[in-house]
Amino acid sequence: MPQLTIVVPAYNEEEVLPSTLERLIKIEDQMKANGEIDYGSNILVVSDGSTDQTWQIVKRWHEKTSAVDGLQFSRNFGHQQALLAGMKAAVDRAYLVITIDADLQDDPDCIPQMISDYRAGSEIVYGVRNNRQSDSWFKRNSAEAYYGLLKHLGVDLVADSADFRMMDARAVHEFLKFSERNLFIRGMVPKLGFKTAKVYYKRTPRQAGTSKYPLKKMLALAWNGITSLTVVPLRMILWTGAVACLLAVLMGIYSIVGRLAGISSFGWSPLMISLWLIGGTQLMSIGLVGEYVGKVMVEVKHRPRYIVQSRLF
Repeated sequence: MPQLTIVVPAYNEEEVLPSTLERLIKIEDQMKANGEIDYGSNILVVSDGSTDQTWQIVKRWHEKTSAVDGLQFSRNFGHQQALLAGMKAAVDRAYLVITIDADLQDDPDCIPQMISDYRAGSEIVYGVRNNRQSDSWFKRNSAEAYYGLLKHLGVDLVADSADFRMMDARAVHEFLKFSERNLFIRGMVPKLGFKTAKVYYKRTPRQAGTSKYPLKKMLALAWNGITSLTVVPLRMILWTGAVACLLAVLMGIYSIVGRLAGISSFGWSPLMISLWLIGGTQLMSIGLVGEYVGKVMVEVKHRPRYIVQSRLF
């Protein structure tokens, strides 16, 4: 029987964490009783620099049961770094690692099916949403547009999947060889190329607390996904420049022909609009190049991805 660790990143989740741990323990206990997983299987909560009672809750549960362990960051390093730290700590003891957010909007009742797919030969099992009715109109449509954009940019991404997935030890070890600091895990895991499966579920509303991914963070994660996984935006600058040069040549030919034919020249408005368009395009292009240069700067500094302040193992 494989040993399983469920990694739960948590940032200020005091309102939902007790019920989350209770539900996950119940699921693991049932699988242990059914002989699906080893009795040493556990839950690892990674407190991402929480400032509320999240860590105190983890400590109380750890004292109550050996099924709950914890990591506490020295400050908030971000959701993706918390996932990475949890996976790294879990794979030292467990053969299967499942990651799921603390709010349990992703359905944990799919976990037994993930284990079943592993037994059938899958090394990575993705949790995929088949229903987004709990999301707002904006979130549903922006997510569809984003996944479509990444597909057109050549990024191999499992649509409607987030960070609810199962990976076996081999897949986790290979994933941990990816050394970049700018993490977009849901876009990196498909690059491993192992045998995969999908389990589908209906995403449910958060039961308590507030979302830790407001619009600003969602946009930042989306942008990080694009700039971390593809250089197509940089190539678009080249294409834009080539089109601008072609238009300039055509306009030059048109102006010469018009002058020779005695046609009056353009007024100042088209000229100013052209200058503003070209100037804006140049500034955006410089900014885009700067974004990639900034990522290179972060990578070459080799600063720690996270700092662990406390461990409960």
